[in-house]
Amino acid sequence: MELSRREVLGVAAGGLALALVAPAARASAADDVIAKFTGGAAMGSGGVTLTAPEIAENGNTVPISVDAPGAVSVLILAPSNPTPAVCTFNFGPMAASQKAATRIRLAKTQDVTAVVKMADGSFKKAVAHVKVTVGGCGG
Repeated sequence: MELSRREVLGVAAGGLALALVAPAARASAADDVIAKFTGGAAMGSGGVTLTAPEIAENGNTVPISVDAPGAVSVLILAPSNPTPAVCTFNFGPMAASQKAATRIRLAKTQDVTAVVKMADGSFKKAVAHVKVTVGGCGG
């Protein structure tokens, strides 16, 4: 198969356009997930502790934990991942504490976000920045 110069330029221009639009689409996707979870309600801060490493040597297994006393539900987001919504933890009335821990996969360096629905119906947000390195080399 032979490609003309125009076809090669057209494919290159299309790839460039996609590369420029994709990050904005991912940010929009994360905003859409948050809006669906909160119903568009305003979010406060404080009272929620999101713990994540500052530097993750392996983006495939990044340990995180959330401590949110009085929470009913916790949504974990990684906005720069292809699928921003990572997981949701739900706490019932018999829960001894509203703490959760897991390992998540991060595509690249980004802010991990926890959106928490409190028992009174309010929402709170906590953010932790995680730098993902390649083989621990600071990439």
